[in-house]
Amino acid sequence: MLKGEFTDSAGTGIDVYSMRQPLGVVAGITPFNFPAMIPLWKAGPALASGNAFVLKPSERDPSVPLRLAELFLEAGLPAGVFNVVNGDKESVDVLLEDPRIKAVGFVGSTPIAQDIYETAAKNGKRAQCFGGAKNHAIIMPDADMDQVADALVGAAYGAAGERCMALSVAVPVGEETADRLVAKLTERIADLRVGPGTDEKADFGPLVTAAARDRVHGYIAKGVEEGAELVVDGRDFVLAGHENGFFSGPTLFDKVTPGMSIYLEEIFGPVLTVVRAADYEEALRLPTEHEYGNGVAIFTRDGDTARDFTRRVEVGMVGVNVPIPVPIAYYTFGGWKASGFGDLNQHGPDAFRFYTKTKTVTQRFPSGVKERPRGCPRGRHRPLRHPDHGLGGIDNVRTHRRRPGHPRHRPRLRHRVPGPERGRMGSGEALPGGRAAQGRSTRHGRNLHP
Repeated sequence: MLKGEFTDSAGTGIDVYSMRQPLGVVAGITPFNFPAMIPLWKAGPALASGNAFVLKPSERDPSVPLRLAELFLEAGLPAGVFNVVNGDKESVDVLLEDPRIKAVGFVGSTPIAQDIYETAAKNGKRAQCFGGAKNHAIIMPDADMDQVADALVGAAYGAAGERCMALSVAVPVGEETADRLVAKLTERIADLRVGPGTDEKADFGPLVTAAARDRVHGYIAKGVEEGAELVVDGRDFVLAGHENGFFSGPTLFDKVTPGMSIYLEEIFGPVLTVVRAADYEEALRLPTEHEYGNGVAIFTRDGDTARDFTRRVEVGMVGVNVPIPVPIAYYTFGGWKASGFGDLNQHGPDAFRFYTKTKTVTQRFPSGVKERPRGCPRGRHRPLRHPDHGLGGIDNVRTHRRRPGHPRHRPRLRHRVPGPERGRMGSGEALPGGRAAQGRSTRHGRNLHP
């Protein structure tokens, strides 16, 4: 990942190559929903590139990042290379303003992502900031509806919908496809198990705070008010023994339209909305024209449809019969439009480009010891170039190759005589400046200098 480029003989005797070097100290500002994974997405490439890393985790769950720091120390990472700074907006402002921080990565909501990106740029820092999402799933009439229903239930309600790759919008193509899909979703939602994190059989748990739960319930009420059909209502869910928990049951809306707030805005909770499309072109337009462009999926058996969709849809990550298209680590992760700010994505090759700077070297060497006088037997002479050895007009030193220990195994000097009438000079002849020539011609009958 840190390899540069190399061009041999870019010009006569000229090579050009590049190298990637670390920025210095970089920072990551990460969300609550993945307190280990996202910090490691950022710290891993940063440290591997030779940088020191400062992590500012979410104040809602700071303990996991602190444990990561302890594990790094136990593994032998020197103290001060991986650092954790807890706090709120004040801590973020310090990182954005401190000139020692050369780059900042962020994952969170779109308004904050845009603000951090602009502030970092104003302070001369690199920034890659990832915001909200409204991920669509297009369901074609030829799709395996059982597979689709299983995939959507997991992608929409897993992690209580609190993840940027949650599928929150299902777009069935055609009324018959929509009716079949809603029926199968309703059956599967009824079997979902909501419970605390200690319940190994739970499909998902509580929301992160009471405020998050109240915000989700507010969106549900607004969807009903705007005219969407509420098929499953999760607001009344209460878990016995955890009556004060921040739980919300799974919610399903049908017949949602593009102008409704539950379609336009990120809910970040266990709510799935169904927007019915009359045909493929209408289904394609919905994610393409939406404000967010993080992830999208299409379910179909037809390769031509899938190929057309992957090329035309205006979204950063696309899944074909894959509900959550998070790529493997050596591909980059990142969305388009209001889902991402910056030129480079997370992990993969882009991460190493983000945490390094490029240095380009153009090199040329003058002729060296490989040259020998014309007409001289191979191996008898080796020229040595000394452009500046303080001997005035004498600009070259050449030596005969003599066996070790020979009394004349030393450089012999020749003077360069300026002007067009330069020729062979005998010993004792006058040179400019009144000095006498000390050298003599070679045994081959010619000077070593042209």
